[in-house]
Amino acid sequence: MDTLSYKTLPATKKVINQEWLLIDAENQILGRLSSVVASLIRGKNKPYYTPYIECGDKVIIINADKIKLTGKKASQKEYIRYTGYPGGQRIAIFEDVIKKKPIFPVEKAVKGMLPKNKLGNALIKNLMVYAGSEHPHAAQQPREIKLNTII
Repeated sequence: MDTLSYKTLPATKKVINQEWLLIDAENQILGRLSSVVASLIRGKNKPYYTPYIECGDKVIIINADKIKLTGKKASQKEYIRYTGYPGGQRIAIFEDVIKKKPIFPVEKAVKGMLPKNKLGNALIKNLMVYAGSEHPHAAQQPREIKLNTII
């Protein structure tokens, strides 16, 4: 028996087929949404998934301003940043952040679930997040996905 015929080969540009996916984030839970989106961007749902190659889909998230958190997290979740100066630590609560920058929590949550290297930097560019229900990617004909069917 020829054992070379059973060899698994890494994905190539010919094999990789990037789709455009549309996800409505209205009344979705932030962590559950971002874990599914990170998996789709990474390409883990594809049969030719290769960990070190960008083989995932492009994902459009709409209604990011209507995302939910469970329990008391909306008033307790903190986003911490540092300005670089002494005493420059700044803390923002989720409720305030979602009013000023409604796409920030979704982008940060998904980025935190991607690899922290050059591949992760390339993968986060496949994520487009919009606060309202309008998006400028209608020409790409994105396929709408319900999160309940993926999980």
